[in-house]
Amino acid sequence: MSAKRDYYEVLDISQNASAEEIKKAYRQKARKLHPDVNRDDPQAEEKFKEVSDAYEVLSDPQKRELYDRFGHDAFDPSRNGAGGFGGFGGFDDMGGGFGDIFDIFFGGAGTRRRTGPQRGADREVRLEINFEDAVFGIEKEIEISRMERCEKCKGSGAEPGSEVKTCPTCRGTGQQRTVQNTPFGRFETSRPCSQCRGEGKIIEKACSACKGNGEQRKNRRIDIRIPAGIDSGSRLRVQGEGEQGIRGGPSGDLYITILVRPHASFKREGYNLLCKLPIDFVQAALGTEVEVPLLGGAVHLLHIPEGTQPGDIITVKGKGIPHLHSHRNGDLKVQIEVKIPRKLSRRQREILLQFAEESDEKGGKKGLFEKFKDAMG
Repeated sequence: MSAKRDYYEVLDISQNASAEEIKKAYRQKARKLHPDVNRDDPQAEEKFKEVSDAYEVLSDPQKRELYDRFGHDAFDPSRNGAGGFGGFGGFDDMGGGFGDIFDIFFGGAGTRRRTGPQRGADREVRLEINFEDAVFGIEKEIEISRMERCEKCKGSGAEPGSEVKTCPTCRGTGQQRTVQNTPFGRFETSRPCSQCRGEGKIIEKACSACKGNGEQRKNRRIDIRIPAGIDSGSRLRVQGEGEQGIRGGPSGDLYITILVRPHASFKREGYNLLCKLPIDFVQAALGTEVEVPLLGGAVHLLHIPEGTQPGDIITVKGKGIPHLHSHRNGDLKVQIEVKIPRKLSRRQREILLQFAEESDEKGGKKGLFEKFKDAMG
């Protein structure tokens, strides 16, 4: 997969797909392409990542708008530093583009905004959980790595005890103002100060712990609650647990994409649970009661009606998956599989032949037993 495929093609949806259609398509693809389901496919992990990347972009309205306008180039780091086109305002590197025009006509207000408090970036992580944990819900502790304020310098970037001076070039404003004569008249522009890089201060000696950045990468443990009934592809939002804000700005949010591992015996269909139950042909013919194992270790006594056929589905109300943020439950649907014995004892064979003969007599026409006798000569 050297060349990136179109994200709409990856999820097999149209460009006019709704948010619900995108979510549904992702869930179907994620179940089908999950590495645990395709262990013999060496490209399974790469295919699964491709689907996840497509969902990450198309499920976010802002990212989707960028993708619809510029395709994969919107997120290509080579286009504009480390962030592709850098959101909706990332055209400053295109040869005196919108950033310069904005500065000329509005006095550099757009630049000043970028040097003020900025909200931290959102983070997204993927978390795999067991099928049972998705059904019943669970409290989990996850570990993330993110930039946080340096404890040694308290975010100032200066070695404790060293002096932090006001920048003599911009006098602490972080801006350098210039006057330009243009065909439209005389305009004043403002840009980040080249000496202090827009910070408005100069550090005499950089902090030895963070090298003057004011922040360090740290591992942090976060407790999260996974609600009962969650499904693969669902996203949980933990407010304020993303990257730290800049210059006093608020922190971003943490988004957790849930991936549910398949179960050996149960499958999910919406909020219903599906399973198969093997019984012998005598139980199917006469009817019986069988203990069916449920998720979590409990059992349910299932009534098998007389004359149950192979493939019949018996529904057990309320034994399925809890609806998210609700007290309702889906149903358990049990599909009957009738086992046919491969070997019979002499006595068993005689009984079955007698059963076949009696069935033929009641039927009033040439039946199974007569056909059997004819075939044997």
